[in-house]
Amino acid sequence: MHTQPSIAIVGAGLGGLTLARVLHTRGIPATIYEADASADARAQGGLLDLHEHGGQFGLRAAGLHEQFLSLVLPGEDAKRIVDRYGRILLDKPGQPGGKPEVRRGELRRLLLDSLPAGAVQWGRKLLRTGRDADDRLRLVFADGTSVSPGLLVGADGAWSRVRPLLSAATPAYIGTTFVEIRIAADDDMKELIGQGTLMAVEPGKALLMHRYADGEVHGYVALDKPLGWGASVDRARIAAEFDGWAPQLQALLTHAGDALIVRPLHALPVDHRWDSRPDVTLVGDAAHLMSPFAGEGANLAIRDGAELALAICSHPGDPAAAIRAYEAAMFPRAQAAARQTADNHRRFFGPGTPRSIVDLFSAA
Repeated sequence: MHTQPSIAIVGAGLGGLTLARVLHTRGIPATIYEADASADARAQGGLLDLHEHGGQFGLRAAGLHEQFLSLVLPGEDAKRIVDRYGRILLDKPGQPGGKPEVRRGELRRLLLDSLPAGAVQWGRKLLRTGRDADDRLRLVFADGTSVSPGLLVGADGAWSRVRPLLSAATPAYIGTTFVEIRIAADDDMKELIGQGTLMAVEPGKALLMHRYADGEVHGYVALDKPLGWGASVDRARIAAEFDGWAPQLQALLTHAGDALIVRPLHALPVDHRWDSRPDVTLVGDAAHLMSPFAGEGANLAIRDGAELALAICSHPGDPAAAIRAYEAAMFPRAQAAARQTADNHRRFFGPGTPRSIVDLFSAA
């Protein structure tokens, strides 16, 4: 009978946390190594809509689906699409029983709180990975410590330090930069945005804004720009990109706070995969980074974590078999989502927008 190898997970994002939680519920310990100093070290972004066969699948496996439902924001999946003149092209109300939406930070906190004390080691920034003379994995951290796990899972996002153990692929800029903005609660915003998400689009640029039930607006200015364009961005420079747009849309920029977060969008190749190794694999963005235009990133990460945990449980003491089983299902699933995402990116910013976006959400 094989013994269960020690399991190290690098990264306390949704995928890594789901993996650790599902293992914990099956009596298998794992340690998460996270570079951030604490759970609250960074803002956790906006809303996620969790799909039945994506994030919800993973949360059911984790025994957290009921708790997740208590966090769902009703009616937040409403969509309104307008052109640069503010003309409403589609106004789709929230759908009862539709894709439930939840704040990313609240979902992450749910997962964190479901783990035993000490499962996440904070402030453990991974510097490098390698192998000893006997081919055992070795992780070296910025604090001078190192560990040699029997099974390593890279859940460390776009710029994964674990990925090079498996693949030479690196994320490439897709040509679009997001600038994240927030607007304080304002009754005028309710009239403009409606009950959910506003998408004001034209080729090469968009305002993608979501109004929460408490009135706060969170969203993104999206622009097709060269990489590095946002290095010195400010509100005036962004506003200049929307000269000639309807005054009520320009007001979204003038009302925005000064805290602008620039996010150039990157993606791994659509068909990214690697030759399976017996003691290391990847989940989430580390495995299949893609743009957000199909809403699949968090869903895939959560499902990856759950599927890998279930494979480990199904192959006790045999991580190589568990990894092979997990990757055999993950690769085609991720490839299909990446193709859809790339296609939606073209719909959002190509010459056919905004009509192409109206068609996309009319059919959904």
